[in-house]
Amino acid sequence: MKYAPIILIVYNRKFHTERTVKALSMNTLAKESELFVFADGYKNDEDKLRVSEVVDYIEKIKGFKNIHIYKSSKNQGLAKSVLNAVTSVLKQFDSVIVLEDDIVTSPYFLKYMNEALEYYKDIKDIGSISGFNYPKKVLNIPKGYNNDIYFSLRPSSWGWATWKDRWEKVDWEVKDYQEFEKEIELQKEFNKGGSDLSGMLKAQMEGRIDSWAIRWSYHHFKNKLLAVYPVVSFVDNIGNDGSGVHSKASNEDRFRNSVLNEKKEIKFIKEIELNSKLLNNFQKIFSKDIRYVFRKIRFKILGQFLK
Repeated sequence: MKYAPIILIVYNRKFHTERTVKALSMNTLAKESELFVFADGYKNDEDKLRVSEVVDYIEKIKGFKNIHIYKSSKNQGLAKSVLNAVTSVLKQFDSVIVLEDDIVTSPYFLKYMNEALEYYKDIKDIGSISGFNYPKKVLNIPKGYNNDIYFSLRPSSWGWATWKDRWEKVDWEVKDYQEFEKEIELQKEFNKGGSDLSGMLKAQMEGRIDSWAIRWSYHHFKNKLLAVYPVVSFVDNIGNDGSGVHSKASNEDRFRNSVLNEKKEIKFIKEIELNSKLLNNFQKIFSKDIRYVFRKIRFKILGQFLK
């Protein structure tokens, strides 16, 4: 079996990068896997030192079959870094596993991801594989649901994988957005993966955010693709501590997984079907997030009046 190459996107957080690489190198398939590290360039002189510290560190990485390092001479930002990295590696391989610099993995993460990629490669209803799942306190798994994985309408960007034939079909310009914007029913359907999705796509198209992930989510929706999630997460996102450009300190810290999946054998499901109770519980995660954001805005405004 050929193992999928791993892409690691890094920038200016040495502490997070070290923890991510250390955990990844302890994976059972690390020594048999190709690692491609893409380091984004610095924005300004203030940023230069932190970026150079990360570059110094990645040049000393060991523990993988081969290590390929690509250093950008200018700052691309996360969205362009991910798009360029995944597209370039998929010119050489049929599938890829992608991590950012704040994703700590279980020792069996690579095993799970590779087995899932192999199992679902010819099932074209599956668009991507997620290594992440929400902790029990956030996502309630229905009583009696005994499978190791489930299917979701929404892909994850926190340790994920896909195939060349899925990735190369994405319309990153979202050329049909004007039509989508007029169709309320379509927006409601898209929001079945989370009530924040249509709003994020609108923000992307208006230039208020720069996200590859919302366009990836829209591609799943538009092409009726599902994402595979593990019931118990293989990853922990350590980046929602205020250190990241796109992940400021927030309520997303409740998504931390203190215990990671160490199951050696995962049973996959051939029959593609959404569990309605699980889907409903999944949707609730994002409606709670929206209420949290509105509360923060309200308290911030109130605080200004009380000064």
